[in-house]
Amino acid sequence: MHVALHHIGKRYQKEWIFRAIDGQWNEDSCTSIIGGNGSGKSTLTQIISGFLSSSEGELRWSINDKPIPRDKVYEHVSLCTPVVQLWDDFTLRENIEFFLRFKSLRNDFSAADFMQIIELEKQEHRALKNFSSGMRQRVKLGMAILANTSLLILDEPCSHLDERAVQWFQQLLKLHSAGRTIFVASNKDERETFLCESSLDVAAWKP
Repeated sequence: MHVALHHIGKRYQKEWIFRAIDGQWNEDSCTSIIGGNGSGKSTLTQIISGFLSSSEGELRWSINDKPIPRDKVYEHVSLCTPVVQLWDDFTLRENIEFFLRFKSLRNDFSAADFMQIIELEKQEHRALKNFSSGMRQRVKLGMAILANTSLLILDEPCSHLDERAVQWFQQLLKLHSAGRTIFVASNKDERETFLCESSLDVAAWKP
């Protein structure tokens, strides 16, 4: 997916979080969006995903030079971010089956494949409210990375992951990065930005 930002700005009430952000990104790219807590990096990722609207500027999405209407962008986007919630009272299998109503998986993976890839197949019938924070993060990362989408957005993906799970995440992302436009929001954590060849520092766009 081609993503183009032209003078993007966001404010809450009278306070501008950032202004006049410009940039263009194509498929087979991985870009880090860096900044400290409260810098606006999560807000920017949500704008890029179409989840939030900017206060000013224009954002364009396209695939093979064909523009994607804003109300259709969600079909091409997957994201792992704190704003994406899981269904706590559902079991792992029920969460996956519900997810598959809206998104297909890459490589025609099945629900069983998904559980095996995230290494939680033994938890198939366990409600997510009983999962640890690390297990929940695996589910969210799996849903984002394994979804059949061209735009992938990860917001601090290593949150709640131990070292072994970080290695699992890195390997999974490597395997499923080709042909995608990827943004990784991070507080300059190299475990998260290891694939990124460019970066956007939100602090540079403060008014």
